[in-house]
Amino acid sequence: MKASQHILPGIPKLPARFAPIVMPLLLSLLMSAIVSLISTIKAGGLAPGLLPRWLGAWGLSWSIAFPVLLLVLPVVRRITAMLVRAP
Repeated sequence: MKASQHILPGIPKLPARFAPIVMPLLLSLLMSAIVSLISTIKAGGLAPGLLPRWLGAWGLSWSIAFPVLLLVLPVVRRITAMLVRAP
């Protein structure tokens, strides 16, 4: 079966050269969302106003997480290569 060249109908996939940005973007979005939600619940409980408090914390967390991830990912890849045998 041929792989689709679209993310959704009418929206083409990005060229492969964007992978080094897309992967840390998605990773930082997911990780910062999870960690900020846990921290927000721990700090204030499941109280009214959780969603806006969490979204504020998430925005701040992601604005830090994405650039940091772009900086440290090459270092982490090199360390991983030192610790793991090549296939």
